[in-house]
Amino acid sequence: MKVPQLQIAHMKPKVPIIQGGMGVKISLSGLASAVANAGGIGIISGTGISIEELKTHIRRARELTKGVGYIGVNVLYAMTDFAETIKTAMKEKVDFIISGAGISRDMYSWGKEYDVPVISIVSSAKLAKMSQRLGAAAVVVEGFEAGGHLGTDRPLFDILPEVVESVDIPVIAAGGILHGDDVAKAIQMGASGVQMGTRFVASVECDAPQNFKEKYVSCQEGDTVLIKTTVGLQGRAIQNSFTSRLLESKKLKIEKCISCLKHCSYQFCTLDSLIKPVTGDVDNGIVFAGSRVHEIKDILSVQEIIDRIMKEYSQSVQAEPSV
Repeated sequence: MKVPQLQIAHMKPKVPIIQGGMGVKISLSGLASAVANAGGIGIISGTGISIEELKTHIRRARELTKGVGYIGVNVLYAMTDFAETIKTAMKEKVDFIISGAGISRDMYSWGKEYDVPVISIVSSAKLAKMSQRLGAAAVVVEGFEAGGHLGTDRPLFDILPEVVESVDIPVIAAGGILHGDDVAKAIQMGASGVQMGTRFVASVECDAPQNFKEKYVSCQEGDTVLIKTTVGLQGRAIQNSFTSRLLESKKLKIEKCISCLKHCSYQFCTLDSLIKPVTGDVDNGIVFAGSRVHEIKDILSVQEIIDRIMKEYSQSVQAEPSV
């Protein structure tokens, strides 16, 4: 079954799958290049890493894809180094920039200056229309099922039709996308493709440590919780000792503040809590994950994951009754 061609600006991937940008240090050059080499679009998360680290990972991803695959950089709007990170990525000639947790008018101006497409992560038709007016090459509409910071309490498939109706640019569906039938449903509802983060964490090539990945495959239904991070948004994470302390306490001790956020509640350090799990301590930090993480039972190569999803997609489309 032929898959509809996803096109965003100059990008025409073999499969309509974008890998979500996950920080801190979850999606770097290893994961992003593997997804690009498997026919999708890879994303390096620029959040929580130095400018030099970002340059290194962009260049390494280019080497690993032999300059053929599509590689973008995700930058969290709430970070104080937002502008410097985006401009660095653009100077490195990434294929695109994607950003969420707020919309910056400036990033679209920078995109025009450096000739780099910009994509916004949105949670409503209103934000999608605003993004298109500002010059977005596409929008990713993310539902409540997603992991990490959330911009809505509404399910993806409730929001998706409204966003598709409101804009003329490609719409990418995100939040709770795990299987081929999810991809088929999203495309049937008007999406041009999907973005997947959680499923790619449990991959061989993901840049996260092994015990981080095993936290995903050992997760049971009901093991994710919502926490309010110092960014000011709800975030979905796997329950552990840290989230329990966070939900019980009004404030946790901050060892050292580096003023990484433009606006911070100072209840705890979000950056530090995201760094700890990637250094091996998955019980005393935030392990972001989507609401369906419990359905992931194995750690596979990125190629195996994409092949399985596309096989399921074909089966789902063929099983649909003809009108």
